[in-house]
Amino acid sequence: MLWLTKRTLLTAALIAAVFIISSVDTELDISKLTRISNMFRFIRDSWLPPDWSSAPETLRTTLVTLEIAFLGSFTALCVSLPLSFMAARNLAPAWLVGIVRWALSFLRAVPEIVFGLIFVTVVGLGPFPAILAIMLHNIGVLGKLLSELAEASDPGPQEALRSTGASRPFIAMYAVFPAMIPHILSNFFYRLEVAIRASLILGFIGAGGVGQQLFLHFKLFEYEKVAVDVLVIMALVVSVDWISAKLRKLVI
Repeated sequence: MLWLTKRTLLTAALIAAVFIISSVDTELDISKLTRISNMFRFIRDSWLPPDWSSAPETLRTTLVTLEIAFLGSFTALCVSLPLSFMAARNLAPAWLVGIVRWALSFLRAVPEIVFGLIFVTVVGLGPFPAILAIMLHNIGVLGKLLSELAEASDPGPQEALRSTGASRPFIAMYAVFPAMIPHILSNFFYRLEVAIRASLILGFIGAGGVGQQLFLHFKLFEYEKVAVDVLVIMALVVSVDWISAKLRKLVI
């Protein structure tokens, strides 16, 4: 067994130690799962049957959630694309790469919920702060992903243009960008899926969409309406996942 080396055993021991320490610190207790029957009893007694009278409003707010996710993700793509070229070591000077990568890391490190809480105090309640929160976080994520794609692009066309005296922006536009297009679309569709889930959470802080309606129904103990909200959200997430997967297959 060639893989059974001292290094492998030490790595396995380290992972096991981290797992045990994490389990103790987080009070991981598998025995508590025996109480899962209480959850099913609660759903049966409080959620069923669903109150379909709220379905029209749920569908309307679900559309708002989709719009929030799309606007935040698409705007982030438009901003992050030029930034990704500035963050690619093969396309930009070292000083510019350092500055842009630091900025992208900052945006990526701040969760959408934190941006959302900040923008709610600035622009008020509603979908707009959710769009801004998703946009800023996605700029950081897409900027990093696309810069890595730019760095991994085929150097042949770049060298050919560079030998003619072409500038860095010209090389990025005509030697790097065309090869990146399928991967750009793939990353955009993936981030759109993530943005839909993020917009649901942002609704809990008053940023609009079906997430806000779900939170209000929970606060008012209207569990029959919560059941409708959950069913529509599940249908939305599954549908977007399926459509995104199909679109990614078409462009890759």
